[in-house]
Formats: sequence, structure tokens, C-alpha cells
Amino acid sequence: MSDEGARAFAAAFKYLGVDAHPSPDGDERTYEIAGRFTSGDECLPERVTIGDFLKVTEQPGFDPAKTAFFMPTASGPCRFGQYSPFLSQVLRELGYDDILIVCPTSADGYSSLGEYSGPMMRLGWWGLIGSDAIRKMLHVYRPYETKRGAADEACERSLGIFCEALADPSVPIGAKKLSQLAGALETGRDLFRAIPVDFSRETRLIGIVGEIFCRLSTFSNEDLIRRLETFGVQAWLSDIGEWVWYTNVEQEKNLRLYGRGFSLEMLKVKIKKRVQHSHEERLLAPLRDEFIGLEEPHDIMEVLERSQPYLPYHGSLGEMVLSVGKAVYLYEKGADGIIDISPFTCMNGVICESIYPRVSRDCEGIPIRTFYFDGTQTDLENDLGIFMELVHNYSRRKTKRRARRRGSCRRAAAHSAA
Repeated sequence: MSDEGARAFAAAFKYLGVDAHPSPDGDERTYEIAGRFTSGDECLPERVTIGDFLKVTEQPGFDPAKTAFFMPTASGPCRFGQYSPFLSQVLRELGYDDILIVCPTSADGYSSLGEYSGPMMRLGWWGLIGSDAIRKMLHVYRPYETKRGAADEACERSLGIFCEALADPSVPIGAKKLSQLAGALETGRDLFRAIPVDFSRETRLIGIVGEIFCRLSTFSNEDLIRRLETFGVQAWLSDIGEWVWYTNVEQEKNLRLYGRGFSLEMLKVKIKKRVQHSHEERLLAPLRDEFIGLEEPHDIMEVLERSQPYLPYHGSLGEMVLSVGKAVYLYEKGADGIIDISPFTCMNGVICESIYPRVSRDCEGIPIRTFYFDGTQTDLENDLGIFMELVHNYSRRKTKRRARRRGSCRRAAAHSAA
């Protein structure tokens, strides 16, 4: 769902001896290939994933008998649940019946990976935590860099170090592996800290919510965050981790629904959540000072409960409750505005857009704007400029103030002089 996450997941599979690679980057060829098999009614993420997967079939040396596509699924109203069946249909039409589709589901917390389930649940989780954190550091530092491209370079190097550590089979899965990965993130942190920056620059904090694929895929959203940064913005992007926490809640809810609230399965879910939390805290310990004022909720229920007055999470499913609840959470953390990134015609996006005016009224009139994407070029700069005018007006009268990191007055004078 993100470049960083895909690379981390590939590294996790490599640890297990699987020759794994992220799908090719999105480009115009992505839309061209997808257009042969789609009608235009499909949402943008489905077109992008289909197009990128089919680009693999065009690569030199492609062997369908030795190829598998990793395409998870989920329940709920989102069309995401149809991606995997649709991919299977397209591959059959092309004569690629030999290609395996690995399709874990959110119904069981993505634990159905056969013989790889145990180790992959740990490695994949560690990979998502690390890749989310590295991308977040990029968004923390890039608006303040005084050397253009320095933050992107630090991000690339940090991600490479982390993925290399994740794929290293010489360290067994356990406490030593966790320490190795925490050390890799600490090294990455130091690379970011070496960037020449000026943290005294005034920026507006904009929270980014919305459909998980579109908000995380810079190709799909036309690199909206980078464009936002030209307006003096620091972005707080909702990460992949929150979806994992949400699927845990759904797994517990389903067990209770089927009368297994007191069962071995429920105990396993409870233990899994506790282990995931402890591993997250261990991995992110070296980065605590980097995210002052940008702390994620300790429990996903903090987000779901904030959605309750607008979209009760017991009845509404999927990203819509996360987007609405996170918008309220971001307001309380001092954000100056909220942007929802969604594919055109996305049910979650449409429902959220109808709710946001009420959310805004209840949150001191904080500007909330939905940006839809369908693969066609849009006049983003003009729309972002209008949104930023609302942001500046709100910022002058808001009562919720954001916490600032220590050392925020550090300047780049020493670096530039060197």
C-alpha cells in the first residue's frame, strides 16, 4: 500500500527464503494495461494494482509457474474485497492459471499464511512498524530541510538499512532480531538528524486521512503531500499500522458474534495484541523524541470512540470510521486542517465527506477537505491554495495547540557554513 511498506514486506519474505520484490512503480503504462481489463467503474486502487501486477508479466524472464502475487482482502463495504477475485479472473483470461495469489484476510487478522503464518506475522508487523516510522520521519524533516533532496536521500538510505536488517537470515526471529531492527531504525534516525534543517520555520500541521491505498500511494495521489509542503505544511499521514489494530478489533468482534468470546481463539488474539504492542514500543523507542506532538493513539479504540457520535464503529465498517475518528483525534492534537484522500466514487470517501461538515462544526470549524483521485490530472495547486487560505484563517483562532519537539529552534547555519 506504500512504497516503503512494499519494500519492507518483500524483505520479510526474503528472510523466509522467498525471492520477493515490490511490484513495479506506477506510471502511464500502469493505466494503459489496466484499461484493457477494466471498464472505468472500478476504483483507482484496483486499476493501479491490476496494472502494476500485469507489468510483472512483461518483465524479462517472467515464469508464471514460479510467480505469486500477494493480494490481501477484507470484508466490509469497500470494493477491496473484490480485488483478489478480479485479479484471478484477469490472470485466467491471460492464460496464467499457474500464478498463485496469496490472499490473507482481515477476518482472521491476516493470520492465514500457511506455514509462513507465525514468522510472517512477526516479520511483517515489524516491517510495517519500521517503514511507517521512516516515512513519518521523512514528513517530519522534509518541510524544514535547507538542502533540497536531503530528506529524501536520508529516507532512502534509512529504508535500505532497515530492509537489509529485516532480510538478514543470520539473526533468528526473536529478541535479537527485534534489537537488530531497533538498531537499524536508530541508525536511520541519526541519518535524518544529520540533515541541514531549520526547525524555526513556521509550518501548518495538516492531518491526512482517507482510503488507505490512495493516501499512501504517492503515484495514485499525485504526490499530494510533497505539493502540500510547498505551502509551508508539515503533514501527519495516517499509517498502515492503524489498519492492523482495527482488524484486531474486528477479529474480536467476530469471535463474540459467533459465541466464542471466551475461547482459545480469543485468548490468542489478546496475546497477539499484547505482543504487537510490546514490539512496537521496542522498535520505536529510539524515535520517541522525533515524534513529540505527533504521537499515534496508544489504543485504536481512541480513534473508534471519537468516530462513535458520527459513524458508530459497531455498525459502520472499514476505513470510514478510522478516517472520521482520526480527524477528531488530529484536531485534538492541534492540527490546522484535515485532508481526506480517496479514490473517485469510493464509498468510504463519499460517506466521510457527508459527515465532515458536522465534524468540522464540532471541532471549532477546522477545515476538512476531501480530495478525490481517478488517475487523471487535476489542478491540485489551485485547490490546495484555496484550502490553505482556510487553514491560515482557522490557525489564527484555534484553541487546540500542537506540542512542539525539543530543539525546534535548531538552525542550519552550521551546516551551510560547513
